Amino acid sequence: MSTKENEVKGSFAGLLPLIGFLMLYIMAGLVSGKFDSMPLLVGMTIAGIISFALPPAKGEKKLSFQQKVMKFCKGGGEPNLMMMVVIFIMAGAFQGVASKMNAVSSVTNLGLSILPQSMVLPGIFIVGCILSFAMGTSMGTIAALMPVAVDVAAKTGVNPALMAGIVVGGAMFGDNMSFISASAIAAVQSQAVTMRSKFKLNILCYLPALVINIVMLALYPIKEVSLGANYTFNLVNIIPYALVIVLSLIGISVMPVMIIGVLSGIVIGVMHGDFGWISSMTYVNKGMAGMEEMAMIAIFVGGVVEMMKYLGGIQWLIDKLSKNTKTKHGAELSIGLLIILLCVATTNNTIAIVAVGPMAVTIGKKFKLARSRVSTILSMFSTHVQGIIPYAGQLLVAGAMAKVSPVSIMPWVWYCYLTLIMSLLFIFINFPKIKGEDEGYENFEQLKEESGLES
Repeated sequence: MSTKENEVKGSFAGLLPLIGFLMLYIMAGLVSGKFDSMPLLVGMTIAGIISFALPPAKGEKKLSFQQKVMKFCKGGGEPNLMMMVVIFIMAGAFQGVASKMNAVSSVTNLGLSILPQSMVLPGIFIVGCILSFAMGTSMGTIAALMPVAVDVAAKTGVNPALMAGIVVGGAMFGDNMSFISASAIAAVQSQAVTMRSKFKLNILCYLPALVINIVMLALYPIKEVSLGANYTFNLVNIIPYALVIVLSLIGISVMPVMIIGVLSGIVIGVMHGDFGWISSMTYVNKGMAGMEEMAMIAIFVGGVVEMMKYLGGIQWLIDKLSKNTKTKHGAELSIGLLIILLCVATTNNTIAIVAVGPMAVTIGKKFKLARSRVSTILSMFSTHVQGIIPYAGQLLVAGAMAKVSPVSIMPWVWYCYLTLIMSLLFIFINFPKIKGEDEGYENFEQLKEESGLES
């Protein structure tokens, strides 16, 4: 840190923009009965306005209104954040093309066609994991798989809430692990690490949870069932997903991977007559449009976070956390708790990661944490908590499609509870371990610039 930054005093008042946003968001949800009644972008705009009305922290120069606006824009336009936004848009383009050229239905039907009849419950979970890993969206996975799961529940006599919990668990697997998931992208970009390094830690940490969940579902008593459907699929349609996964695993940078995924989807879609060369641009645009709101919210969150630094809110929070935190384990747990708080408040794990990311960097620098571990913690704690919030989109959609209360699904999302346990073990037993001295924050500014070139 610079000398000036060391002289800046923390101030609780600097957290008022975030507190004001959370209070408005929660009150709107309580009054309307729907926690998505206040758009996040509007809420973040109000938080920005609140930040302009507050005095700076001690040690900071007093700015005019125009200078505050410029500081807000500087935070919203921070290069690493802009790279994240561009990747969001490209991931949306990929999803738009992949959906239209039937890649999604091919992945779903391939999984269902090989599903063992005697292992239908763990099979549904595994299909959900595969589908969410390929699509990179938990909501899309739930929408695609819940109709099948509801049908299976009716035929087997399985509690529909249990079946919904199985689907949500599989959906949250990909929300965390997928290379094109917005929350995974936010986690790695905020800490300037590669997607491959986060994936390696994630899979080693979560493998026991996956195995235990599959065994528990396999042991759950159900009636024999025949799905009774002819699930058709085309392996060629799965090529775009396979390319994205393989290229990401071998370490190709994220932007070329997204471009290759989009182009391969367009070529295959044109070959199969799903769209023409010109009309394919419509589906690219629709996919991008689906990410526009997320991108705008991320920009506003960046601006609010920058203003909270100026107001001393971030420093105050770090000071309070540091006062009672003496170890690396405690520092990592603090980051996890911050993510949980933001997820519960906003019901949007990607935005929670974008907001907590800069704070995690500060904590990481102070306690000499490994960037790969911090990135993994951001991703893990946000996704398993997101899957058990009854007023979040995942349980609301699953409950509506299964015709059960979202609250009734909460006890059955076994995978999310298992991953929560594994995340805590990840922190306290320090496994898996990080090798290499370049995993710290010593040259973070340079690493941020390089992160635009490497995924």
